[in-house]
Amino acid sequence: MKHPGTSSGGKPRTPRNPAKSTGTGRNFRNSRTGYAYRSKTRRDPARDVAFQALRRVDQDHAYANLVLPGLIERARLHRRDAAFATELVYGTLRLQGRYDAIIGLLSDRDIAALDPELVTVLRMGIHQILQMRVEDYAAVDTMVDLARDRLSAGPAGMVNAVLRKVTEHDLSYWLDAITSGLTGEKALSRAFSYPEWIVWALRDALVATGRDAGELPGLLHAQNRPAYVTLCARPGLISADELATAAETYLDADTRLGELSDCAVVLSGGDPRRLRAVERGLAGVEDEGSQLVAKVLAAAPVTGVERTWVDLCAGPGGKTALLAGLARSRDVSVIANEVSPHRAELVRDSTKAFTDQIVQVLQGDGRDFGGLHPGKADRVLVDAPCSGLGSLRRRPEARWNKSATDLKDLTALQQDLLRSALETVKPGGVVGYATCSPHLAETRQVVETTVKNRADLRVLDAPAVAREIIVNSEHDLGPGPYLQLWPDRDGTDAMFLALIQKKSPTEAPKQSETDLEIRQ
Repeated sequence: MKHPGTSSGGKPRTPRNPAKSTGTGRNFRNSRTGYAYRSKTRRDPARDVAFQALRRVDQDHAYANLVLPGLIERARLHRRDAAFATELVYGTLRLQGRYDAIIGLLSDRDIAALDPELVTVLRMGIHQILQMRVEDYAAVDTMVDLARDRLSAGPAGMVNAVLRKVTEHDLSYWLDAITSGLTGEKALSRAFSYPEWIVWALRDALVATGRDAGELPGLLHAQNRPAYVTLCARPGLISADELATAAETYLDADTRLGELSDCAVVLSGGDPRRLRAVERGLAGVEDEGSQLVAKVLAAAPVTGVERTWVDLCAGPGGKTALLAGLARSRDVSVIANEVSPHRAELVRDSTKAFTDQIVQVLQGDGRDFGGLHPGKADRVLVDAPCSGLGSLRRRPEARWNKSATDLKDLTALQQDLLRSALETVKPGGVVGYATCSPHLAETRQVVETTVKNRADLRVLDAPAVAREIIVNSEHDLGPGPYLQLWPDRDGTDAMFLALIQKKSPTEAPKQSETDLEIRQ
C-alpha cells in the first residue's frame, strides 16, 4: 500500500515550496526555502519540550495548541527550535497510530504493556526518522539521550535497538509491513493513523456529498498535513492586502490571499500574535472555511429590513468579529451569546476593535435563547459544538480523544441549539447551522431531523449563495443544498453549513415543498 506523496525509494521529504505543500498549486508571495535540523547537544531543548508536551497531552488529555506555547516560552527556544518542537509534537500526534503499529512489530510486545513514557520517546524517534529532515544518527542518538535522561539506562537501550531497526527501511516498507493482511478501511486506518470509526465516517460523508469513495486516501492524507495559519482581515477595520503587507514586513512571512474569502490571508510561517493588527483586534486567526461560513450566512437572502444578527455559540469570537464587520456596513447590530464565562471574555476581546457598541455579548445557554428572545433576529449563526473531525489538521490529538459513542450527546445538543435558533429567527430570516465536522450524524441528519414536518421552513442552496461571493468563482464547491468543505479539495477545514429560512407568513407552503427541498 503506497502512501500518497511518498516514493518507494527513500524517506519522504517535506516540500520546500510552501505552495506545493498545500496540494493546491497556489503560490505564496516571496516564497523561501526550508532547512534541515541538526542536534548538537546531549539533551536537546527542542526535543525535551516536545516530550513534555506529548506527555501532558497523553496524561492530562491537554490540547497541544494550549500546552506547547508555554513550554516553548519557558525553555526560551529560538524560532527554528520552536518550529522543530512544534512539528515534532503535532506530527507525532497525527501519526501515533502508525508508529504504534511499527513499535508493536519491532518490540514483539503489546504496546499497552510498555511504559507510556518509553512509547512517547519511540514515537518521537520514528517520526524524525520517517517524516522529518533529520539524519538517522541524530534521531537515534538524541532519543537515546532523552530516554537515558528522562527514563533510565534500560529503556534507553530499547530505544536504541528499536530506532536502529526503523532506520534500516524507508516509509513505504513500513507501511506495507503494518498493513500486511489488512484491506479496505482497516488498512487505511492503520496506514494513515486514524481510528477506524473516523475512516468510515469520512468515507460516508464523502459519498453523501457526491464524491467518490476512491478519494478517501487523499482526504486522509490531507487531514494529516499541517495547516497553515490563516488570518481574517475584519471588514471595515483593515483590508486583506494591508494585512498581507504587514505580515510580510513584520513576520518575515510569505503570504497569499484567499481563494474563497476575500478577507483571508494565508501565512507560510511566523507568530501572528506579533502583528499589531492582531493585537488591536483588526484581524484574527481564522480558517478560511470558517470565514466562508460567516460570509455565506451574511449573503443569504432575507426579507424585510434587517436590524439584528445573533451568533448563538459565539466563543471564541472569530466569526462574531467577521459578522460584526459585515453587519456594521448595513447598520445592523450583533448579539453574541456564549455559555462559558471564559469564552464570553474571549468574544469581548475578539470584538474590542468595534468601539461603536455594535456587538453585545451575552452569557447564557444557547438552548434557552430562542425561548427568551423569540423572533429577535434576521440572521442566526449556530456554530455548534461538535466532534471536531473537520479540524484534525490543527487538533491532531482529537482523533485519539473522541469515540463514536460521544456523538449521541453531541447530536442531541446540536438539535436543541438548532431548534432554539429557529425560534430566534424572524419569518423571512435565515439560520446558518455550522459544524467543524463532516460526520453525517452531526450535519445533514441534525438538519433533516430538526426541520422535518416543519412546513414553515425551507433549506436554501448554500453552495449557490457561496458561489456568488467567493473570490475564485470557478472553484468547485460541490452540489447543494448543503455546503461541505474539504481540506483536500478546498484547502480548508472540513466545515459544514446549512442555510434554513423561516418562511414569511404570506407564503403558506405545502408540506411536500419542504420535504422536496431537503431531499435535493
